[in-house]
Amino acid sequence: MPKMTERERLAKIEADQHNLAREAETVRRSLRAHYGKLVTELPVERLSEREFRDVIGQAIRVGGSAAISALKGLTAQGVQVEPSAGAARKRAVVPPAGGDDAAKAVHP
Repeated sequence: MPKMTERERLAKIEADQHNLAREAETVRRSLRAHYGKLVTELPVERLSEREFRDVIGQAIRVGGSAAISALKGLTAQGVQVEPSAGAARKRAVVPPAGGDDAAKAVHP
């Protein structure tokens, strides 16, 4: 087999890179789909979409082990579980505007 020229060798390497990039993208999508299926089994409805994105984004940013350690540390410190901020906002009672709150009892 004749020796490849530098130009042929470069073309082959570039084609290989393109094929590897395509394969990596296929595997990446498959892995993300697998993780997406795992999420369908979790009670994510307890979080707002923003909270969910933030939690997942921060966990990915710092790494899974660091995120798990931090969350376990909160549990160990006795931090109480709070309802999501979105749920609290929806249930909050807003007093009427004008400064005169008719709901307050007047004591003589």
